[in-house]
Amino acid sequence: MVGEVLADRYELEELVGSGGMSSVYRAHDRLLDRKVALKVLHQHYSADAEYVERFRREARAVAALSHPNIVTVIDRGEHGGRQFIVFEYVDGENLKHLIQRGDPVPVATALELGIQVAKGLSFAHQQGLVHRDVKPQNVLLNGDGRAKVTDFGIARSLDVQHGMTQTGTVLGTSDYIAPEQAQGKRVDECSDVYSLGIVLYELLTGEVPFPGENFVAVAMRHINEEPPPVRERRADVSPRLDAAIRRAMAKRPGDRFPTMAAFGAELEACLEEAQETGTKEAVAVRPKRRRRGVSPWPLIVAVLALIAIGAAVAVLILTGIPSGVPFTGSGGSHHSSTTIASTVPLQAVTAYDPDGDGHENNRMVGLATDGKASTAWTTEQYRATFAQLHKAGVGLVLDAGSAVTLHQLGITTSTPGFTAEIQAGSAPAGPFTPVSSSQVVGAQTRFAITAGPYRYYLIWITALPPPGTGHAAINEVRAN
Repeated sequence: MVGEVLADRYELEELVGSGGMSSVYRAHDRLLDRKVALKVLHQHYSADAEYVERFRREARAVAALSHPNIVTVIDRGEHGGRQFIVFEYVDGENLKHLIQRGDPVPVATALELGIQVAKGLSFAHQQGLVHRDVKPQNVLLNGDGRAKVTDFGIARSLDVQHGMTQTGTVLGTSDYIAPEQAQGKRVDECSDVYSLGIVLYELLTGEVPFPGENFVAVAMRHINEEPPPVRERRADVSPRLDAAIRRAMAKRPGDRFPTMAAFGAELEACLEEAQETGTKEAVAVRPKRRRRGVSPWPLIVAVLALIAIGAAVAVLILTGIPSGVPFTGSGGSHHSSTTIASTVPLQAVTAYDPDGDGHENNRMVGLATDGKASTAWTTEQYRATFAQLHKAGVGLVLDAGSAVTLHQLGITTSTPGFTAEIQAGSAPAGPFTPVSSSQVVGAQTRFAITAGPYRYYLIWITALPPPGTGHAAINEVRAN
């Protein structure tokens, strides 16, 4: 009940949701003075050993999943015979609420959200867990636009042979259930791929592909019917994205993307295509105006003069770095220092560690843009024999304040020898797209930026300096 205190610590403040097995409350953690989410098993299930064990299994499973796109488990306990799990509190809506508002979700937004969900689920699969209940209600959105997967209540190990309980009850939500799951067959990560395909379908069209009056009717449609193409309901979806969703929703698991990571990679390619198409269309629709009866030659002369001035400025930009600091570019060549007026002030806002615990010396991020070369943000210390991170990478996110097109981004470091590239995106939590080549970073190095505009730029470190250093440092960042 609201107002009750569980385990002398968690004060229930508001009921925020209720399902077949449990209810979720917003609560106040009196010990640490913070908001948390409490999932409490319904009273009538507390005497059922199977339900209690399933509830405890959820806590154990999710506690092992530390990822920025998965809701974090904080604690587990029992109060008055009732089991409860404590999660981080995500102050935002879920994807179902976003869909139900009725406004079409932009294609790029749907893709960005789908990519984040895919990353979280891919991480769970790598830890040996399949979710089995991927749906919009189980994807929470925080205030920074990050999607977080929650409710692993019916998650099972990938080595389990059947997708049903011991009593033979098929689990899952009918609108999003994979055909093999509806038939009680073995489930694996391809089952989650199917469900995420349905979620994207609904995000883009506002409706599920197989509506029906009851669980059985909907399940049979998943088993027997092909979904209507997304482009029949939304013309601005590209053929490539339509094909990707159709592949994810293939009836046979072997015809889908083989892994969630592969599905996520295809969604990233679709997002890049959508961004490029949007830029080209914006250029194509610019109006051309010419006043009748006026000679165009004065205007042409003026334009040529501006082009000449612009070329001169471009030469300065391409041969110098702000504040007279010489940077070493690809191949190690040096350029004379030149002060450039078009300096873009960047602010380091967060570390980026999607394949780790989500944190990488976050308290130190401001040192990379404090104007002092003697201070630095550093990665954590790694015990790497051959400069290996044992993950795809780790990085530092920079905020330009608004969407801008950078020409160069320069790095000063006290740990030369690490490998990095520059990526960019529209949110600090990603997703990010590469906008430079990868190169080994010297004491002072500049990266040529090949795309834009973007607000957030990521220094993505993929290999550490030579053995013996164990970490990479970013002392200062400059851009123009």
